Amino acid sequence: MKIVLIHGQNHQGSSYHIGRIIAEKVGAKNEISEFFLPRDLAHFCLGCYQCVEEEQHCPFYKEKNKIMSEVEKADLLILTTPTYCLRASAPMKTFIDLTFTYWMNHKPRAVMFQKKAVVVSTAAGTGTKSAIKDITTALTYWGIPNIERYGISVQAMNWKQVSPNKKLKIDKETTALANKAKYKKAKVGIKTKAIFYMMRFMQKKDWSASPMEKDYWKEQGWLDKERPWKNKKVSPH
Repeated sequence: MKIVLIHGQNHQGSSYHIGRIIAEKVGAKNEISEFFLPRDLAHFCLGCYQCVEEEQHCPFYKEKNKIMSEVEKADLLILTTPTYCLRASAPMKTFIDLTFTYWMNHKPRAVMFQKKAVVVSTAAGTGTKSAIKDITTALTYWGIPNIERYGISVQAMNWKQVSPNKKLKIDKETTALANKAKYKKAKVGIKTKAIFYMMRFMQKKDWSASPMEKDYWKEQGWLDKERPWKNKKVSPH
């Protein structure tokens, strides 16, 4: 199983360690690719819509494509973020902004409908639920049907300070979560299909951001009888 880890921080804190624990319980170390934000993508979306016209026209395409080409090849995505002010980290939010063409209302990739994901967030206190939601919303609109969530208050400022009892709890809970991520099949459900059909309706009505988006949907066959969860056709970067 090919696994891609995307960390919403450069440092190796509690969220990082839990993400690694899950990844290594699911697959071998040589199956894991890892990216750190902002180290591997240190740009803000400019709102220029160049990517909507042509993905390669994004000013930050080179750095973004290095990550997303691995994401498209992965079986399992693990995204981790510390909780900052009750939300996901700014680098993680920036990553979500820069990949907005992957959302179903723009140019979704069929391969995303075959994937599984895990979202991890830790906090010294509270806020992991809202931080996780920031990310799961994006992954849902990418088309990923199976998303596991793991949030925990570690009551510490770093991994070294996390108590032994808390780490035992994390080990037990991540074992159960890793088994779900490994063995549960990616199956597109009603929610994903409902979003897809709503976006399909918008494309047919010409309510998209650009005519290029409707052209993309036509190329995929999604305005006719093809569906992204039934085929793996995907436009190149």
